[in-house]
Amino acid sequence: MPDQKRMPVNWISLLGLDAWVARWRASVIELAIAAEDRTDLARLEWAEHKRSMQTVVVMLIALAGLSVVVMLTLSVALLVQFWDTEHRVLVGWLVGGGWLAVWAIALWQLLAAVRRLARPFILTRNELSQDWQALKKRL
Repeated sequence: MPDQKRMPVNWISLLGLDAWVARWRASVIELAIAAEDRTDLARLEWAEHKRSMQTVVVMLIALAGLSVVVMLTLSVALLVQFWDTEHRVLVGWLVGGGWLAVWAIALWQLLAAVRRLARPFILTRNELSQDWQALKKRL
């Protein structure tokens, strides 16, 4: 007996766990690929979120500047209203109304940018939710 080489026993095969191990190995490989995909998606969404935050900051600065201009112009328009001729009043109010329209457009853009910031990483969350539902079905 000392001269004979013993073959190692493949306990996994002997116990009939080959299919189970293969399924787990395939699941781990699929999990690694899915995790990489989700990381890429999160990175893309983070870049988009940063762009949206930059837009919000720029729009806040623009809105603040325009707010000053609107208030000054409306004040001047109010003062001009008490001047002598009708043309001065009309021009004053038209200039004030024009700045008010520009301010309203900037406010609208700011609110749109803030709404986009309200739901960051929505695609990643949806994808992870679908993955979780699929995993629960498998288990």
